[in-house]
Amino acid sequence: MSSRIAVRPVSLRVHDQLVREGLHPVLARVCASRGIRGRRELEDALSGLLPPSALLGAERAAALLADAIAAGKRMLIVADYDCDGATACALGVRALAAFGASVGYLVPNRFEFGYGLTPEVVALAAQSKPDLLVTVDNGIASVEGVEAARRLGIEVIVTDHHLPGAELPRAAAIVNPNQPGCAFPSKSLAGVGVMFYVMLALRAELRKRGAFSAKEEPNLGDVLDLLALGTVADVVPLDFNNRVLVAQGLRRIRAGRMQEGVRALFAVAGRDPSRASTFDLGFLLAPRLNAAGRLSDMSLGIECLVIEDRGRALDIARQLDELNQERRTIEADMRLQADELLAKLAVGESSSISLYDPSWHQGVIGILAGRVKDRYHRPTFAFAPGAPGEIKGSGRSIAGLHLRDALDLVAKRAPGLLLRFGGHAAAAGATLRAEDFARFAESFEAVAREWLSPAQLGRTVETDGSLETAYLDLGLAQLLEEQIWGQGFPQPLFCDEFEVLGQRVVGEKHLKLKLARGGRTLEAMRFNELDPLPSQVLAAYRLSVNEFNGAQNLQLVIEHWEPAR
Repeated sequence: MSSRIAVRPVSLRVHDQLVREGLHPVLARVCASRGIRGRRELEDALSGLLPPSALLGAERAAALLADAIAAGKRMLIVADYDCDGATACALGVRALAAFGASVGYLVPNRFEFGYGLTPEVVALAAQSKPDLLVTVDNGIASVEGVEAARRLGIEVIVTDHHLPGAELPRAAAIVNPNQPGCAFPSKSLAGVGVMFYVMLALRAELRKRGAFSAKEEPNLGDVLDLLALGTVADVVPLDFNNRVLVAQGLRRIRAGRMQEGVRALFAVAGRDPSRASTFDLGFLLAPRLNAAGRLSDMSLGIECLVIEDRGRALDIARQLDELNQERRTIEADMRLQADELLAKLAVGESSSISLYDPSWHQGVIGILAGRVKDRYHRPTFAFAPGAPGEIKGSGRSIAGLHLRDALDLVAKRAPGLLLRFGGHAAAAGATLRAEDFARFAESFEAVAREWLSPAQLGRTVETDGSLETAYLDLGLAQLLEEQIWGQGFPQPLFCDEFEVLGQRVVGEKHLKLKLARGGRTLEAMRFNELDPLPSQVLAAYRLSVNEFNGAQNLQLVIEHWEPAR
């Protein structure tokens, strides 16, 4: 796929303002091009958070939870099986227990029970006789499941962030920034963020009732590491509010204050928590937790996050690490098969990609769809066998095509084609009858063709432009590494011409490069690519800190290159 390198526009006025306010000139330029107007917007004090009272349903949920704690009622958290769901569940378990609640959790096996609070999950939950069910990161679409719980006399509080369908469940309380009538300014809270806000509201409610007059008030700062991990892992946009939440969680992790399970995950990933970054959370910790939900059962991941015993936490983290190795092996096989399928397809003409193989594993199709989408820059669905006669698909999209809305249109145009579907703009899932795969691929392609312009189907690598040679130093790399980057607030990517002095393969799949520019020689890496570079390149690169034998050095990471003009 050919790409073109583009430079983000920067308002010079805003840039100069940020420099006057004390920002490093390069950081000022990067922030100005991402919509930051003043240094105030980069502050990350907890006092700057939006108040829980603004979140519709949070105070009602808090009152119900406070009543349940006072009456000694049994609560059960019903979690989703990804990293966001696991951290939201662990955060809820830790905080509710600290507030004196009798609380347990249940994570249904995704392969047996499907997604969300289904009637089957309610029947499973009812075996432990809870008085109250609290959903985390799911439940907004569980109309039938909530009815099933009500028939059994079990109250339900739904906490979710997914987009609601036409009908809302008749729960005792619903907390979701995306529900109709909710004026909460940040619609980008992850599932774990919604649960954190419910806990903030509960603390305020318990405070009002005098619950802490005789005993010490629990510190919700203790769960900020879980909040940062789930928010980064779910790839929600890092708006101001989410950036504060992630920054505060990272600050605690770097100071050595984290759950034993989080500490153990850093250990098995071979990373030092004192230098933790959003990259570590998203690419090293989250996949290890997700592997449990993808291949077996997410309760192992949640146990890792709630356990207090350091040795046991390390044992579980090692098991998660092994599951993640297994997930990578399965995924590598599936990628080879997908490559063979794609070789027969002419992707060039199409606006979407739909793949299905009866041998694929439904726990890994989401990752596969993401990899294919990244490579071909097309919205992609990958399907694997589900329940007998059914196939389950996981989709990933590009800018310009809202995946859940696209499925909604497919469902309206072909009634009965989709048995179930749901999700977000960038990621969604759908279930269909096995014989309907070709019909789905056609319907999805028709919507993609209508919605995506040729410009949107062409790939653009957005960069922050040229970096003056004087700024190519370790100090700037360290400064940039400390900032909070992520979805909607991308890590800086610079773009310059270099002379390629040397290149060799390391670790069988990466290129180690020696580059020259402006009389300076620089070390660089091109990860997961072996195509040799010509002698002169125009490269999009980021600055990174390479640690070797205790010494830190500047290293450029080449994300994309083209022959120099």
